[in-house]
Amino acid sequence: MVGRSKVQDVSHPQLSETVASLLRDRIMSGQLRPGERIRLEDVAQETGLSITPVREALLMLRAEDMVELQPRRGHVVAPLSKQDILDVFGLQGDIAGELAARVAVSITPAQLDDLRQQHERLRRAAQARQISRVEQLEFEFHRSINRLADARKLSWLLRAATRYTPSRFYAADPEWRADMVADHEALLGALEARDPAAVRPIVARHFTDGAERLVKHLDGLGVWSG
Repeated sequence: MVGRSKVQDVSHPQLSETVASLLRDRIMSGQLRPGERIRLEDVAQETGLSITPVREALLMLRAEDMVELQPRRGHVVAPLSKQDILDVFGLQGDIAGELAARVAVSITPAQLDDLRQQHERLRRAAQARQISRVEQLEFEFHRSINRLADARKLSWLLRAATRYTPSRFYAADPEWRADMVADHEALLGALEARDPAAVRPIVARHFTDGAERLVKHLDGLGVWSG
């Protein structure tokens, strides 16, 4: 395992999801590679938790086909391919594009102003290279758009799909931060113009770029299993 990630100030029902999120991020960013063993004891020691939430987290990841339980080896990272990355990000882009397009036809001036203020905070954080803040503010910006779409089930599907986005990997990339700011500004312009046809390709490009960056990164690490 890489580094230490003590889990603190988290209520019991959230512990297993917190551990699952940590491992999911490491798998998707290549820190944990296909076939690599994940030892319950190591994860528990690293996070400062008992074995129980770690075991529950691994059960979650097995249900998502992120982890496999193998005889005499225990839990290992499941196979991951380039097509898996393209599929996941393609799905994210399709759903996010639909949600944003719906917002484009109904957004109010006050809602648009709120999004612009959020974007400005994000732009300043990106400029200051505040990686954790960029990670959080970027999530909040897109969450705000998704909520404005008022499509609960579609938003739930997007949340499920975006669990596989290694957000810190992107936030730490200065080139991605610059492109993200430009994408958001283009998106805000399309929302202001109330142009759903313009919104969809902007959102799609954002996710396509994310997939391409991640594929290139994982390709460089030589992690592909298929």
